[in-house]
Amino acid sequence: MLKRLNTTKFISCAILSAVLFGCGTTSAPVKTEKTEVSLASVTQASSQYLALAANEKNKQNRDKYVLLAAHAFINEGNASAADKALKSIAQDLSQEPEILAEHIYLSARVLEMVSTYDHALRELNYPSSWSLPNWQWVSYYQFKAHLYQSINQPIDEVRQLSLLSKYLPASQAVEVNDKIWRSLQPISEQTLLNFKDDTANPIFAGWIQLAYIAKHYAVDPNDLVRHLGSWQQLNPRHPAAAKLPTDLEKALNTQPYQPKNIAVLLPLTGPRATIANTVKQGIIANYMAKGDDDIALNFFDTATGAQAAYQQAVTAGAEFIIGPLLQSEVEQLQNMTPTAEAVSPITTTAAMTPATSKTIPQLYLNHIDTFTADPDKFFFALSPTDEAIDAAQRLYNDGIKQPLLLVSNDAIGRRMAESFNGAWQTLTNNAAEIHYYDGGDKMKVTVQKSLGVIDSKERIARIKAILTPKIEADFRSRRDIDAIYMISASKDLALLKPFIDVNFSVFAEPVPLYTTSRSRVEGNDRETANELNNLTISDIPWLITPNTETRMVNELWPNWSNGRKRLYIMGYDALDLVGKLAQMRALPGYQFTGRSGMLSVQPDGTLNRQLSWGRYQRGNLRPL
Repeated sequence: MLKRLNTTKFISCAILSAVLFGCGTTSAPVKTEKTEVSLASVTQASSQYLALAANEKNKQNRDKYVLLAAHAFINEGNASAADKALKSIAQDLSQEPEILAEHIYLSARVLEMVSTYDHALRELNYPSSWSLPNWQWVSYYQFKAHLYQSINQPIDEVRQLSLLSKYLPASQAVEVNDKIWRSLQPISEQTLLNFKDDTANPIFAGWIQLAYIAKHYAVDPNDLVRHLGSWQQLNPRHPAAAKLPTDLEKALNTQPYQPKNIAVLLPLTGPRATIANTVKQGIIANYMAKGDDDIALNFFDTATGAQAAYQQAVTAGAEFIIGPLLQSEVEQLQNMTPTAEAVSPITTTAAMTPATSKTIPQLYLNHIDTFTADPDKFFFALSPTDEAIDAAQRLYNDGIKQPLLLVSNDAIGRRMAESFNGAWQTLTNNAAEIHYYDGGDKMKVTVQKSLGVIDSKERIARIKAILTPKIEADFRSRRDIDAIYMISASKDLALLKPFIDVNFSVFAEPVPLYTTSRSRVEGNDRETANELNNLTISDIPWLITPNTETRMVNELWPNWSNGRKRLYIMGYDALDLVGKLAQMRALPGYQFTGRSGMLSVQPDGTLNRQLSWGRYQRGNLRPL
């Protein structure tokens, strides 16, 4: 198991000492040999190392004891004392590479604690010509990888980890290789393409090429096998050539779903038929575009019961099922007994036994909080909470440190705010600041309180009361926040953003404003869009970047809201996913670029959506 940074190093080495002891009762003086001081591990308190340094006559050993004291101070969380110790020897430091390297390493560790990750990275730079023991190169590359991970630079993190692994014993190298593979999973195909030919580091380039092959060819096992074989021939000594990552091996042995009979379960009649028809139109549009006459597509109405519709689909020979749509219907099917679920078109209820049971792969068009994971069950939902989680990642990637959330005081708003906050705490270990607003004039008051404007005006009023009412003073707004994320309905956004704009004082630089697809204003009113200038918004790619499909849908269904268009695209993507889900689940890093977002599958079968982002500029929403 690799040790943590705040303890010692990866590879422990005992401090070597050789003391010649006198023997028996002889009166001969004790003869001592020079003590070799090792920097590889910290085993004593900082005060003990400083005492040893004070009594040490040999300069190199004295420098080493001070370095060990600084390392101990870091382990104790005392960055200031570590910094003083390092600076005390900086001007007259021994020029032995091991000592110089340790001074640089510990200085970077201090900067990580008191300054920025970027500052630490600038400090942490060893000349490639230095001859150092393995443990020192391990510490160097491991810490650089840690810093790049902290600033969300996975490519550079992987580059450092690929250099690290060659200095480790086989058992620890396997652990690092697994970390490399996990770090590569979220990176897009296009980004991987930009780095796959790095001749300076063939091990790194090999990892990048392998990740690209896994993502690009995962949907077709035959293609995947062929390209992996070519990769192994070109990279025979690569760490992954002898043993492929576990999930990649799993993907190789996973057969894709290739159904010839697809059933769709939707509430085609009743009060939810309008919504369901939107999804149906998206599925049909994709089916017509594919033009595959070998595949049968049948729709079954869940309005009279989801379980009954399911049984009808099974009886009709369904080999894959899309739906149902409503959360209550998903719960009904999840609560079905295995016997009820296993009915097949050629098996009567009386003759059916557990041995004849066969699970039909299914893509639910909603999600429920509690379910039993099944390797052939998947959940696809346009979840607002997922959008909030995606937004937390976006703000983090944009370098935001202290966001402020203005959230509508309703059930959806609260759920989204809680999801954002949970994701933000995972990313930063800090809670986001959240303010809930009610409608009308209360919205303005919430905005002013959250920005510190009311406190500022009260201070001005007190000063005027003490001195003279003729004093001229402008209010001041907060300067400690660096972004505002608005979770609101579209009807609120037209008031909320202007309230924010006018409550930033002339002394403060306006911060970036973000919002959700839920806030998006309907229609293409140029005047309204101008009022939203510089606002960054998340939405499905299909609505962020207009194309021939969006124009066609606008012509066919001019009265559809953006919400209905998202459901249409959900149906479109659902049919595309059928042949990809098995590989997506087997290979977590495999992402499908859908019209509703960048889609991936979690181990429990839940689909994740990464949305696109756009910014209002000069009255137009422009993709980022």
